[in-house]
Amino acid sequence: MVKYTFAPGCALVLYKNQLVQELLGYLAGKFGDVDLLLTCCRHTPGAAIGRCVINVCPGCDRRYRQDYARPSTVSLWEILAESDDFPFPNYNARQMTIIDACPTRDQPRVHDAVRKLAERMNIVVIEPEKTREQSTCCGDIFYGRLPVDEVLSQMKAKAATMPVNDVIVYCVSCAKAMVNGGRNPRYLVDLLFNETSVPGTCDPDSWHKELDEFIAIHAPSTSNSVRIGKVGVGKDRGDLD
Repeated sequence: MVKYTFAPGCALVLYKNQLVQELLGYLAGKFGDVDLLLTCCRHTPGAAIGRCVINVCPGCDRRYRQDYARPSTVSLWEILAESDDFPFPNYNARQMTIIDACPTRDQPRVHDAVRKLAERMNIVVIEPEKTREQSTCCGDIFYGRLPVDEVLSQMKAKAATMPVNDVIVYCVSCAKAMVNGGRNPRYLVDLLFNETSVPGTCDPDSWHKELDEFIAIHAPSTSNSVRIGKVGVGKDRGDLD
């Protein structure tokens, strides 16, 4: 029998930890015994050996597929797209566009699942000209390679290609980029729980400083996984960090 580990990713824990708990509760109810993995995917995920990692972050999806031999991985979007019990909200045919994250550019399974989720939430997706496997980066990938003002220019250029103002994103850094480009990001986890997406820290230097600090703290020596059963949900942030 497959055993699952839920890896929400650094960005989601930083962004809205309460949604991590909501998702963990759903997954524990669906699969029974689920581990919560808080070790950053940039560190070897020893706690996930022999288990299937349910990922949320596109970067995690790529690293668990390519960099580590023993865990298997599946995106949360694929699981929810096939769900027969998730309480999908109804957005009443609201038009939104979508940005596909760089790490999953070669993963049509993720593209398909995200669009199926939009359909199940009664969202009409208006595709940009370059989408799915042809999608271009939101601009964040250039952080550390180009001066910050040029990174912001890349973000604005990408945002300008979006055909409508509301942009479905499934990467938190993409959400920051869309804010910097003047668009309204709708983070997919927020959409699933009918919550407003809150931009938070969008300055590239400040955002990457937050991420780097979180990644350094959540190394295997300081954070591994929290065992969770079918209930056992409702821990506060202090329990997770």
